[in-house]
Parts: sequence; structure tokens; C-alpha cells
Amino acid sequence: MNQTAGGAPDRAILARANRAAGDLARFSGRAFRAMEIDTRFLGMIAALLIIWIGFDLLSGGRFLTARNLWNLSVQSASVAILATGMVLVIVTRNIDLSVGSLHGFLAMVMGVVQARYLPEILGFGHPAIWFVTLMAGVLLGAVVGGLQGFLIAYLSIPAFIVTLGGLLVWRGAAWWVTSGQTVSPLDSRFILMGGGPRGAIGDVATWVLAALACLALLLLQAAARRRKRRFGFPTRPVWAEALMAALGCGAVLGAAAVANAYYWPAGTVRQWAAANDVIIPAGGLQISHGIAVPVLIALAAGVVMTFVARRTRFGRYVYAIGGNPEAAELAGVNTRWVTMKIFMIMGVLCALAGAVASARLQSATNSQGTLDELLTIAAAVIGGTSLAGGAGTIAGAMLGALLMQSLSSGMILLGLDAPLQNVVVGLVLVAAVWLDTLYKRRAG
Repeated sequence: MNQTAGGAPDRAILARANRAAGDLARFSGRAFRAMEIDTRFLGMIAALLIIWIGFDLLSGGRFLTARNLWNLSVQSASVAILATGMVLVIVTRNIDLSVGSLHGFLAMVMGVVQARYLPEILGFGHPAIWFVTLMAGVLLGAVVGGLQGFLIAYLSIPAFIVTLGGLLVWRGAAWWVTSGQTVSPLDSRFILMGGGPRGAIGDVATWVLAALACLALLLLQAAARRRKRRFGFPTRPVWAEALMAALGCGAVLGAAAVANAYYWPAGTVRQWAAANDVIIPAGGLQISHGIAVPVLIALAAGVVMTFVARRTRFGRYVYAIGGNPEAAELAGVNTRWVTMKIFMIMGVLCALAGAVASARLQSATNSQGTLDELLTIAAAVIGGTSLAGGAGTIAGAMLGALLMQSLSSGMILLGLDAPLQNVVVGLVLVAAVWLDTLYKRRAG
């Protein structure tokens, strides 16, 4: 009798708890639907936060510091640039295994151009050397990418074979450019694209840029809401719009605060003060790095590629080909020309990534970009790009690049060996493809 009497209240409490949990789950589901949040993107953010917090705890608080996060953003830039193009490649059911070797080859070419040829033509230290060098790399990248795209699109050679050959050819060509010699030093203006104390925009410019980014987010959000109303599509509730705006602006301002919290090293400050006749006060002088130039380049590439993918006819064709190549061709899409242009864009992005990576190292080496093709593919797949084609986002791929670099940087901080790092990257890539398969099954 006592057990029965005592069990009834327990069952009642358990029933109320279950109802409360169910109500909370339904409320959360309605809230997510109202905010139109991509659950996969949200899951990536959650995974990134878990990785950051985990490495911070394991490293004794050394991971979540302004210095490490600033360096993390710089180190992620080149792979993030490559990942923006890899999304379009994979969306069309292709693959590009040559991006690491091609970006190393183009970096070597740009290194030789700026160190050997342009000083003789324009004069040593000419202010246009960095720009001419970058344009030479971009044009060569477009030609090489177009050549690979032509072989794939017009000669019907599988992309896997063409780019696997490119992986070998361009890695060998990178060595051939200088017979294996490292090219250094690079142009003083060119290396600003790699970051460092002088390769950043400072605190004031960072806050101004953050404010402009927040304003742009609000204007884009308002414009999207007006378009939906004009065409009769449902819109998000006002509270959901306000919450999304607050989250977006909060992320931008938080990133700006972290970038400004990382100060120049004391030695660099002393050199700068001596060169500019500035007296350092008794308490010392703190100069903020602000956002690094390579991060701005990566963000600019992301914005441009997002616009291309979502707001242009070419972008619509890309996703149409990925969804159903035969239907796209029957609808009048020149699938061959679109495919060739995708690989041309990939070549241009390889040049940009090669410039950023070599500028960060302040030298060009024939081993630059080794295994970057795997990191780039992993970033795109982890970011939600389906290997079956037809689905993928630029923002997701860039977040995937940050996640991959976070794993690498965290393991380095913990003193783990390089072979173990490769094991972890491989396991993460396999897990990402497995999760994508499960997601497609549930969606289907």
C-alpha cells in the first residue's frame, strides 16, 4: 500500500516532466522554424564551439585567447578561399584534387615574377609590383583552370582523373619553376596579404568595418523581407527578425573585439616607435592588430562567391546541373561551358590562396599547398556540400575551413604529432560524409 501510494506522486511528477519536455521541444521546433535556421549550419556552429571549449580546457586556457584566435583566422584564410570554389565544383558532381598543387605552383610563379623579373622591368621596390604579380597569378590560374575544365567538359574525361593528373603535374611544375629553390624575400607590399602586425587594418578601421557590416546585414535582411512580401511569400515574425539581426551583429562585433584585443609584440612596437619618432609612455604602448588582411580577402571571396552562387544566372545553372544534369541540358543550359567556367574560377581562387599563403610565410616553396586539396574538400563537405551534387553553401564551406583549422591548431597546441593530426582529419572527413548520407536519407 505504501509503495503504491508513494509511487503515484512519482508517476505524476514524471508525467508532468515529460509534458514539460514535450512542450519545450515543440516550442523550440516552432522557434527554429520561425527563424528559418538551417539546422546543419547550427550544428556546425555548435560543433565548433565544443571543439574550442574542449581544446581550451585541455590546453589550460591557451586556446581561447585573442592571440590564438587571431592566428587561427589567418591560418584558415587560404583554405577558406579554396573552399568557396570547391563548393561549386562538388555541387556539379565533380571533384578537384589539384587545388593544393595548383596553388603551390601559382605561388612559385608569383614569387619568381616579383623577385626576379618585375624589379628589372619596373625597378626595385616599385609600388605596382604586388598588383602586377597578383594579376599574373590570377590570369595563369584562370588559364590552367580553364584547361582542366575543357578536358572535363568537352573531352568528357572524368574530373577525378583530370585533377588527379593535375595534382601530380602542378606539383612537379612547382619544383621545376626554380629547380626546388625557395623564393625569398617577397615584395614588401605583397607580404601584407599574409597578415602580421602591418598586414592588419588596426582597431579604428576594424570597428568602422564592423559597423558597416552590421548595417549591411540589417539592410539585406530588410530587403529580403520586402521581396518576400512583394511576391506573397511568408515572412518571419518580427521577434525572429530582431533575434537574427542581434545574433548576426553580435557575432560581427564579437569578432572585431577579439581582433582588437590582440596587440603588437613589444619589439615590433619599439621598432615602429623608433621609425616614426614616437615616444613610448612609461606604462607601455599597446597597438591593436585589428582584422588581418588575409581574413578580409577570404571574407571578400566568400561574399563574391555567395553572390555568384545565389544571385546570378550562372549560379542557378550550377545548382541546376548538380540537381539533374540531363534536365538542365534539355532546358537549354550550356552545361559544358558552365563546367569549364567553374574550373576557371577555381584556378583564380587557387592563385588568390597561393598569394595569401606565400605572403604569410614571406616566401614561396615548392611544397606549399601540400594536402590542401584534402582540407579543402573536407571543409566543403563538412560545411554541408553534398557529394551527390545539387546542394551546398559558401558560408558553410568557410565555416568548415575554420573548423578544420581549429582541429589542427588545437592538436598542435596540445603537442600532438603530425601523423595523428592526419588521422583525425581523415576520420572527421569520413564522419562528415556519413552524416551527409544520413541527412539525405531523412530528407528523402
